[in-house]
Amino acid sequence: MGDMQQDQRIGFQTLCEEFRANNQIPPEKFDLYQVKRGLRNPDGTGVMAGLTRICNVHGYLINDGERIPDAGKLTYRGISVSDIVEGCTRENRFGFEEVVWLLLFGQQPAQHQLDGFNRLLNSFRELPEYFAEDMIIKAPSRNIMNKLARSVLALYSYDEQPDDSSLENNMRQAIQLIARLPAIMTYAYQVKRRHFDKESMFFHPLNPNHSTAEAILNAIRPDRVFTDEEAKLLDICLILHAEHGGGNNSTFTARVLSSTGTDIYSSISAAIGSLKGPRHGGANHRVMMMMDDLMEHVENWENEDEVESYLEKIVRKEAGDRSGLIYGMGHAVYTLSDPRAVILKKNAREMAEKHGLLRKFELFERVEKLAPDVFAKVKNDTKVISANVDFYSGLVYEMLGIPSDLYTPMFAVSRIAGWCAHRIEEMETCGRIMRPAYRSLAQNRLYMPIEKRG
Repeated sequence: MGDMQQDQRIGFQTLCEEFRANNQIPPEKFDLYQVKRGLRNPDGTGVMAGLTRICNVHGYLINDGERIPDAGKLTYRGISVSDIVEGCTRENRFGFEEVVWLLLFGQQPAQHQLDGFNRLLNSFRELPEYFAEDMIIKAPSRNIMNKLARSVLALYSYDEQPDDSSLENNMRQAIQLIARLPAIMTYAYQVKRRHFDKESMFFHPLNPNHSTAEAILNAIRPDRVFTDEEAKLLDICLILHAEHGGGNNSTFTARVLSSTGTDIYSSISAAIGSLKGPRHGGANHRVMMMMDDLMEHVENWENEDEVESYLEKIVRKEAGDRSGLIYGMGHAVYTLSDPRAVILKKNAREMAEKHGLLRKFELFERVEKLAPDVFAKVKNDTKVISANVDFYSGLVYEMLGIPSDLYTPMFAVSRIAGWCAHRIEEMETCGRIMRPAYRSLAQNRLYMPIEKRG
C-alpha cells in the first residue's frame, strides 16, 4: 500500500470515528416515540401501507390480538401458487408466461390469449441494436445484479417514449422489460466470465419457440443442450419467484418510486438494487456458501449432534460468515411453512435422487430440522420458524447447472413480473406520492463561528 493510500485509509478511519461520535440513536428511543423500525409492528407483522389485488401472502392467524402460526399460503390474483404449479405439471406445460399474464391483467389467459402473448414476448426478447456491445460488453461487472440495474436504467435512452406514464405505454414498457431481462442477465454473465474469470464467453442465437426457462438454459449452456425436465423445473422456480405481495422490500421499492410518477426504468432498476441485498434476494447465494462451509467443517453429515454443534457455532458468530444467521431459515410472514419452499423441496429431492445427490439433499433437510432448536437453545428464541424459498432454491439451481453468479439474478428475472404488475397498480389506483415521516432527535443549537470550533 502506497503512502497516499495509507493516508486515505487513516483519513477515512478518522471520518468514521467522527460520524460514530455524533450519530448514535439509542434503541430505546424507537420504543419511546413508537417508531416502527423496518416498518414492522411490535409482533413482527408489517405496517399496513397499501391495498392490492395482485397477491396475498398468508403465514399466520390473529386471535384476540395474538399471532398464531399457520401453514403458509401464497395466491396470485386469488389463485394458489401451489395449484398453478400442480396444474402446469399435470398438463406438462410451461407456466411462467401465463403467470406473467395473470399478474398483469388479473385473469388466467385463454389458450389463444396465451399464444398471442408468447409471440409478443418472443418479439421483444432481442435487445436493441448495439445495446449488448455498448452497455454490457464494454462495461463488464463482477456482480450481475449491478449490471442488470445499470442496463435497465440504460434502456431509457433506447425508448422513444420513456416518460409517457399512460397505461398503454406502461404496459408496453413492462412487457418489453420482462422479455428482455433474461437476455441482459445471460449477456452480463458471459461478459463477466470472459473479463473477470478469464474463461470463454459464448452468445447463442435465440430460438423464437422457446419459453423463458428454455431460453435461459439455451443461453448459459455451452452446448445448448438441456432436457425438457430441466426446463420445466426451472419454469417452476420462475413461477414461485414471480410475485410475493406489495410489502416485500423490492416490490415496495418499485411502488415507492412509481408513486412519484418517475419512469419505469428508474423504478425497476431501484427494485433490482433492493433485491441485490443479502437480507432480500441475495440470501439464496448465502445459503449455498453457508452449506459449503458446513460440509467442509462437519465430518459426519449424518450425525445430528455434529451438525447441530456447528449450527450453534454459526448462531454464536463463531463460524460461517460470523453474521449469526442460519440463512434460508425464517420469514417475515410465513411461520409453519413457506409454500414455495415446500414445492422446491419436493422437486429438489426428486432431482437429487436421479443425480446421486441424495446425501447432500438430506443434509439440507437435517439443517432445516435442527435450526429451530438451535435458535431456541442459543438465543432463547422459541419463535416458530421454517425454511423459506431461499433455502432450497440455490440447491435446485446448482443441480440444474446454473452458476452461483446467477442465483439472485434468476430471482430478478422472475420477480420483474410482480414488480411491473405492482408499478402499474400503484400508478393506476393510488395517485399519491408515498411520504412517511421521521421524528427528528436533533436539538436546536446556535451557529458557531469557525474560529471558535474545537
